[in-house]
Amino acid sequence: MNSFDFSRRQLRVGEQIRHAIACVLQLERIDDPLFVRVFFSVSEVRMSSDLKLASCFVVSSLETDTDALVKGLNTHARYIRWQITHTLRRMKYIPKLQFFVDSSFDNFAKIDRLFRLPSVMSDLEV
Repeated sequence: MNSFDFSRRQLRVGEQIRHAIACVLQLERIDDPLFVRVFFSVSEVRMSSDLKLASCFVVSSLETDTDALVKGLNTHARYIRWQITHTLRRMKYIPKLQFFVDSSFDNFAKIDRLFRLPSVMSDLEV
């Protein structure tokens, strides 16, 4: 089983956690000026096999210091976790939250730029 194999339950719980975090971040006011001036979203949540750890990937739409954003979210992770317990009452354990920068969009943009290079475009033309 490689790192990309997830059970349906892990995927379903990850999506529920992502939705709950998004609601908390939209409705709650975390007392940090960084969150007021930055627009961001949680793009994906990957659950551990025992569902006790949630790796939350964050993407920002603005050119901001995403590392500072992730550091701030990790600082407030316990508070966010406490807030999502109200939404996820049916879960036996509320997972520990860890936030990371989602670099997948950067990778997609890099691949797109490579495909648009004239040398590659000439190879792709039939």
